[in-house]
Amino acid sequence: MTAFDAQEFLPRAVVDSLTEIRVTDPNRSLKVAMDRERRASLTNGGKLNILAADHTARRVTSSPGNPLGMADRADLLARIVRVLSSDLVDGVMATMDILEELLLLHDVFRKSGRGGFLDGKVMLASLNRGGLAGVSWEMDDPRTGATPQTCADWRLDGAKLLLRLCDGEPDSLKTMLACADVVTRMNALGLPTFLEPLPVTKTESGYKVTRTAEALAKIAGVSSALGDSSRLLWLKLPGCANFEVVARSTTLPILLLGGESAGDAAPFLRELGMAMSSGSNVRGALVGRNVLYPGEGDPLVVAESAGLIIHGGMGVEDAMERAAITAGGRQGGKGGTEDRAGAGDECG
Repeated sequence: MTAFDAQEFLPRAVVDSLTEIRVTDPNRSLKVAMDRERRASLTNGGKLNILAADHTARRVTSSPGNPLGMADRADLLARIVRVLSSDLVDGVMATMDILEELLLLHDVFRKSGRGGFLDGKVMLASLNRGGLAGVSWEMDDPRTGATPQTCADWRLDGAKLLLRLCDGEPDSLKTMLACADVVTRMNALGLPTFLEPLPVTKTESGYKVTRTAEALAKIAGVSSALGDSSRLLWLKLPGCANFEVVARSTTLPILLLGGESAGDAAPFLRELGMAMSSGSNVRGALVGRNVLYPGEGDPLVVAESAGLIIHGGMGVEDAMERAAITAGGRQGGKGGTEDRAGAGDECG
């Protein structure tokens, strides 16, 4: 896979300019959000290929071979922007700090003549990140981010919630009640909720997701009943063997999640291809680390491979080959004139 150089693609000076904007014009991200061109409908042909980028707010910072890989904000933003440059990627889900940084970069790019990358994209806010990885209260995951009203005020396209259910942890009930309340509030605003319900068990090394068709089918039934209505509800679920059992457990649209990155996106892409053929209600993916950190490779190749599987109905191997050729023709992240942000384009 073609290598990706984050610093060359998005020079440090451009990222540093965001701090200057935060100091001198702190409301600019909100102004940009007001002017952003939104797409006419949520989906593209009823399907979605969304990038997830809310991990650091839950103290998840590791990338393959680097426990602080995601903590490098300049590198992370470069990877996100690279992925969002693709027409095969529908949008991004992140916490508000990252969404605001992306809005500022969108504005920087527009003013440099390069063109913004968020027009026509789906933007989703991640609402609950308080169940920090490894803490004693991990199963108690209240809303610690944006509110449903924030999503409406910033002209976002929806919100994402995490709901981990552990049978031996009473705090899971608190999270479940909080999620039900948010679903109801999002419905009142006419905005979709993307709910990630995960059955987990507690082990000596932390909480582990139970990736079985039985466990996922059962939690899908619980999740689809949360809130005052399921009319705007989507589920984000992990893949597993016999995924058709999970797909048959609900009529809600399902997006596949990715989980930890192993530095090789091929297993995730094969799982995505399998899931897409498991039921007509499997409508795409909402994936982060497997797209953003494919080893030394270009995240755009993985994102476009997923997009070709989701939107193009292509087989996994054909999609990977086609995406590699396409991304390679755009300098593979090496910073050609049409792909690189100028270092002095905007400094506040």
